[in-house]
Amino acid sequence: MIRRSGQSKRRPVRVCFLIDTLATAGVETQLVRLISQLDRSKTTPYLAILNPYTERAAALAPADCQIHWIGLTTSLRHPAAIWHALRFARFLRRNGIDVLCVDLPASTQFGVPVGWLARVPRLIRTRRDLGYWMTPRERWIARCYSHLVDLTIVNSEACRRAALKIEKPRPESVVILKNDIDLRSLQSIPSPIEHSSRSRRVVGIVANLRPVKAPELFIEAAARIVRRHDDVVFRMVGKGDMRPELEQQIAALGLTGRVELCGRVADLPAFLEELDVAVLCSHSEGMSCVLLEYMAAARPIVATQVGGAEEVIDHEIHGLLVPPGNPEALADAVERLLCDRRLAVRLAQAARSRVTKEYGGPNIGQRFQSILLERLGLETHAKGYEESHHRCLQSGAGRQGEQASGTDLRRSHVEARSDRG
Repeated sequence: MIRRSGQSKRRPVRVCFLIDTLATAGVETQLVRLISQLDRSKTTPYLAILNPYTERAAALAPADCQIHWIGLTTSLRHPAAIWHALRFARFLRRNGIDVLCVDLPASTQFGVPVGWLARVPRLIRTRRDLGYWMTPRERWIARCYSHLVDLTIVNSEACRRAALKIEKPRPESVVILKNDIDLRSLQSIPSPIEHSSRSRRVVGIVANLRPVKAPELFIEAAARIVRRHDDVVFRMVGKGDMRPELEQQIAALGLTGRVELCGRVADLPAFLEELDVAVLCSHSEGMSCVLLEYMAAARPIVATQVGGAEEVIDHEIHGLLVPPGNPEALADAVERLLCDRRLAVRLAQAARSRVTKEYGGPNIGQRFQSILLERLGLETHAKGYEESHHRCLQSGAGRQGEQASGTDLRRSHVEARSDRG
């Protein structure tokens, strides 16, 4: 909370979140959940979207949150991006933003310099993967940016290690904010049983159809399993650019009718309830929300041994872990759970118990607000910023007046940033 200059009343901390766009993918869903769960008496959120307005993105936006569409249609190197940057800086200053939190690479590369230009007191960036996509140039850019922000928020210890190794920020500036999942709806799904009367068994995966998720490996594993089990079908939930080639792969392997590409599903809990085995076969993951949802739904799990999977699944205790890129090992593990239902039930129940224990505490909004207070000491800092900003508006002196009337706290903050750079 922030005390207004000359008054006893405090106002909430103003946090602007910047992201490329909104979609139903994991990163965007986590951000919307975070914003929705913030205590409005303590934090006033703003959401800035880098890309142009779309009805789909607007429909996914959180309620009770001002949305600012930046509308960038060019690359960040195009001169037009400068105009958008100046407009966004003006938006940040006009609204007295205390914290700018950037998500995804493009928004980070756009937002961090603008945050400096607008003299936003605190800058935060998020990092939710292991950097599998980064070229040497992108690693260099990320390393530079990691020293321009106050905090880097990651969602797993694996992401923290990757950030420290690749970008070399100050270790104390990298903090973990665990993902948030809807435990209530998933825990209503009955646990699996050892003996089922169903005529067909279902193996499923929930993943965007992108190379990093390795959906082709799921299909290769299915081809091995169907040779020995006539009653098993495979269902894939998710959309993406790989769908045409996956359709060709299914046809070429003679799996039409045995492997289904389901697209998106409106009722994920209902889909998960049908699964006898749930699979995650990615080449790289930070902390997969889908994996946590499998666990909460008490599904027997086979996952690749990458990223945060090892932090929540102990092999043969909460699920089975296999090497990435190995369809034979994947097929063997799935078949093992299909044949040994006692093992499958035991792993599923242990997985649900673990995720309930580790993710059943304060929601992501509460945990984010704790980071603002405990790691940034934001209450004191934001108060100083508000007093400076309020005097600037009264004087009408603009940015020069703001600089002239800035508090010692803000001045020391800028000097500290310069030292880190």
